[in-house]
Amino acid sequence: MGVLIAGAGIGGLAAALSLHAAGVGSAVVESAREIRPLGVGINLLPHAVRELIELGLGDELAAIGVATAENVYGDRFGRRVFTEPRGMAQGYRWPQYSVHRGELQRLLLTAVRERLGVAAVRTGARVVGFDDSGEGAGPRERGSVRVRVLDRATGTVEESAARALIGADGLHSAVRAALHPQDGPLLWSGIRMWRGTTRAEPFLTGRSMAIVRDGDAELVAYPIGGGRVNWVCQVRVSEPGPLTGDAAWNRVGRLADVLPYFDHWRLGWLDVPGLLMNSGEILEYPMVDREPLPWWGSGRVTLLGDAAHPMYPVGANGASQAVVDARVLARELARADDVPTALARYETERREATAAVVRANRAMNRAGARTPEELARVTDTYRDTTGSDVRTLNARASLSCR
Repeated sequence: MGVLIAGAGIGGLAAALSLHAAGVGSAVVESAREIRPLGVGINLLPHAVRELIELGLGDELAAIGVATAENVYGDRFGRRVFTEPRGMAQGYRWPQYSVHRGELQRLLLTAVRERLGVAAVRTGARVVGFDDSGEGAGPRERGSVRVRVLDRATGTVEESAARALIGADGLHSAVRAALHPQDGPLLWSGIRMWRGTTRAEPFLTGRSMAIVRDGDAELVAYPIGGGRVNWVCQVRVSEPGPLTGDAAWNRVGRLADVLPYFDHWRLGWLDVPGLLMNSGEILEYPMVDREPLPWWGSGRVTLLGDAAHPMYPVGANGASQAVVDARVLARELARADDVPTALARYETERREATAAVVRANRAMNRAGARTPEELARVTDTYRDTTGSDVRTLNARASLSCR
């Protein structure tokens, strides 16, 4: 009887690998019938890269990622306002990587199946309920949570016992909904986002990330390897408030909706209109998060990653925080005498830390800073607030329990 992880995203797979490294058995159930390398680019910050390297994935990660060397802030005429070194160029002992999200997920999935066995990840299966009361459990199942899993192919619901249930099932988490039925709606920043990847040569140093703003429109662009540049266009179209529409991550967007905001941009070193027009699939979704929870789970059930702390992507920190969640979770489960104590310690360490990141991302989103001094202050404050200060991370002990 091992730990059951709901969701085979980056957080769920990192949790399976971390638990395996700590000597704790686990299995993953994923609602999708097939795990395909979908999505666009994301960033892994040094505090997450460190954890993946300690899991023995350093070479594989370097092979699929671009080690970001600098963030370049500018205006729509291509004039630099502020340049900030990133990753090892900033003094970290570990790089920052820009990667294709689907390729990172495939890397983690391959590692899970190699280390835990092919059967460790079951697709087409969704957690639909659980009972952590212990009532009705037989002698062999006492001290467990009973989890109900829907087989999407047959429509049957199976029940099994698990040492713990980890809800890593994303923004629309079923585990979170069961734990927090009065959670309320997603909160919209008022910003609509369009994302895509384009076959294009890297710009500036070849390892530069561009952040360019003009009024209510902002572009973030960076290379993700394989001759591709990832781009994100953000436009404020409304005042912040509860989200009333859809927040699906793979909703198809239209070039005609986003291009008018950027077709007059002339950076010189990056063809922004061409980047958008030559993209493959364009995805569209609102920039949303949720209020930090007063508690994540109880007993033998808890949350991880976006299920626990959805956040704006402005700090490039969502996937990174999920990886750190996974490592702390595994450490506590490996060294505690009982599961509820382990999960309580995990939550104590991670809940307020991630709530601080949610709030810091909101502050970054609101910041109107555009002078070099203002930008330097904002980025320094963000690192301090989110626990990613260079000296602090470099000096911190490993999260590994071994």
